[in-house]
Amino acid sequence: MTFITVLLVILGTFTSQAMSRRILEVSVADKHEQWMAKHGRTYKDNEEKQKRLQIFKDNFDFVNKVNNEGNRTYKLSVNKFADLTNEEFRATRTGYKLSTEPKSTTAETTSSFKYASVTKVPSSMDWRKKGAVTSVKDQGECQCCWAFSATAAVEGLTKIKTGKLADLSEQQLVNCARDGNNGCNRGWMDNAFQYIVKNQGQTTEANYPYEAEDGTCDTKKASAKAAKITGFEDVPANNEAALLKAAAYQPISVAVEGEGRDFQLYASGIFSGGCGTDLNHAVTLVGYGVAQDGTKYWLVKNSWGQNWGESGYMRIKRDHSDPAGLCGIAMHASYPVA
Repeated sequence: MTFITVLLVILGTFTSQAMSRRILEVSVADKHEQWMAKHGRTYKDNEEKQKRLQIFKDNFDFVNKVNNEGNRTYKLSVNKFADLTNEEFRATRTGYKLSTEPKSTTAETTSSFKYASVTKVPSSMDWRKKGAVTSVKDQGECQCCWAFSATAAVEGLTKIKTGKLADLSEQQLVNCARDGNNGCNRGWMDNAFQYIVKNQGQTTEANYPYEAEDGTCDTKKASAKAAKITGFEDVPANNEAALLKAAAYQPISVAVEGEGRDFQLYASGIFSGGCGTDLNHAVTLVGYGVAQDGTKYWLVKNSWGQNWGESGYMRIKRDHSDPAGLCGIAMHASYPVA
């Protein structure tokens, strides 16, 4: 083979590789355009669009890598958060913060666990099928997951106790439950429950609509109560068995570490990794069950809209080797009491 022939072969190989990369880049760009149309996403200028395209491509590659590994019980997707870096996602979509202030010792808080004596629970529970769960909501860029978690727990209890499912107001909690909470800058569900007790109730979403931003408490709207609670209790920490007992009787507010990249891009299946126990996000435990392959899971309602995860829900692996539970789900759980 002559030198010229060898050179032509090498040049042809490089050209072929370059063309393949170019085709892939065009393909991802097309997918980004399709993704933008699907999610109604627009950018202020082409510079911002190119920046978001690169982030999208990085997430696209990550999703394919994880899904192709085939050793996980869950799948990822280029979902609604696919043009955000994980740092951007963490800075806008979570919002749980455990209060550093001593817990009140007033009548609405107790140290008891009303389900301690429970000895038998159903093998599975789905409070959605009991009509005790409202539709999945979207907190947007307001870091008030705590308000959505607490509200869903109160909605569930209200349905169980009264037979009526009321769609309650998260914005009321964002604006008014300020004792130990910071509205769109993180908070804690126990403080939200405590406010609802002191206010003698929570109003409806229709009366006090969600705005995804901080605001001044409208005491007139807050006075139109649609649901009431008398107190709240904490589930014994680091005890999935205790959490199971409580979840068998009502939806439970729980905190998790929900800022990881796998969590961000979760699509379906039983989530089994990619998280620790640095609690930063609040969700609502609305059931539990066992998959066909025998894997036990928790069913949680999230507040990132219906186009994330399994129509807004996630299944998290249950009976983890760590007493804290996977993603710390058993560390700080609580529920309202009627």
